Amino acid sequence: MNFPRKVFRLLIAGAEAQARWDIEVSTSIMKNRKMVLLLGVMLLPILIFCFAEAHAYIGGKEAYMPAFYDTQIFVVSIIIGLLAGLITGCIGAGGGFIITPALMAAGVKGILAVGTDQFHIFAKAIMGTAVHKKLGNVSGKLAIAFLCGSAIGTFVGGYINRLFYNIDPILSDMFISSTYALLLGFLGFYAMFDFFKLARAKDGGDAHGGPAGGGVPPLAIKVQNVKFPPMISFDEDFVPGGRQISGVFVAGGGFIVGVLASIMGVGGGFVTFPMFVYIFGVSSMTTVGTDIFQIIFTAGLSAIAQYAIYGFVFYTLAMGMLLGSLLGIQIGALTTKIVKGIHIRGFYALSIISGFINRAATLPKKATELGYMSIPKPVTENIEFVGNVIFWISVGLFGIWVFSKFFAKMGELRVEE
Repeated sequence: MNFPRKVFRLLIAGAEAQARWDIEVSTSIMKNRKMVLLLGVMLLPILIFCFAEAHAYIGGKEAYMPAFYDTQIFVVSIIIGLLAGLITGCIGAGGGFIITPALMAAGVKGILAVGTDQFHIFAKAIMGTAVHKKLGNVSGKLAIAFLCGSAIGTFVGGYINRLFYNIDPILSDMFISSTYALLLGFLGFYAMFDFFKLARAKDGGDAHGGPAGGGVPPLAIKVQNVKFPPMISFDEDFVPGGRQISGVFVAGGGFIVGVLASIMGVGGGFVTFPMFVYIFGVSSMTTVGTDIFQIIFTAGLSAIAQYAIYGFVFYTLAMGMLLGSLLGIQIGALTTKIVKGIHIRGFYALSIISGFINRAATLPKKATELGYMSIPKPVTENIEFVGNVIFWISVGLFGIWVFSKFFAKMGELRVEE
């Protein structure tokens, strides 16, 4: 039990770091009038395209843009972005985990959902950084070594997804759904365990603590003691003489992040942060800046080189998710000021578990269609239907709860502001 809990805490610490970046970037974009105007200009042709009901083909073995499109799926993309933003803003972790599963639950093919999510992250990172005009404490040497590995990783992850898709689109969906079912199942049930533990203790505070403090974790000390060239110096501003680590380890970590990001359609920050702090022994300040830097390049390389050029990016969906998430994050972050943390944790665990149920519920149908199992079609369809219902009701209730609290306490929020 001890090892899984440690892994859970590391993933949550990473998810929180990614969420802090997301909240900061989204807030900066929304406060910048020029950026808001740019969003409006970008949205206009999409709306024209939408209402004109121009259609083309996408989703078969040959997938090219423009995508098949209608008003309904654009509205759904805004709702998905809004719900993900609410989770990120309220909980400070985990909102990005439901975007790809939610798109797939809405009927988007898995490889399109992954590519679109990657492009949405890349677009937000570029816009946010343009507003910030700074990346914080970025270690150039760490970043270069990490990106060397992540670049290769994105090609490997993208190739794996396209390989499964070219063999059979159903196999591709099954692979992506299985990956998310494993991750969300692990995170969701441990999050629910922590929620019940807090509820019994009647304490809504932090259940898992922050990242490592000023000292270097024992594992990181062992890693830094391996003197395998080329050695990279870092944290010179925080430690006299700085620290050193083998560039091979950093590149290897980048490779892992690149593969996961490209397969799952996430930014990779939920893995990068705990890896840098707990395994490499990098200070939190340097980790945050370097992580933001790597997200731009890793997500961009994956989105463009592995998905966009093959037609696996649904640009109109990405735009809808971007708009929804920017609004959702603002509302979610404000809501945390007026609701109890224990209630937020309960809804978070429920949302993640519902995502796990949704993806797991699709597996019997996919396995039967591929000939791996023999289950009557009505049974598999009913299982998938129930999984969809549970998912949308769970995240829908979370959204309704947040909005109800937000509008009911809007007066108090204005006083605080």
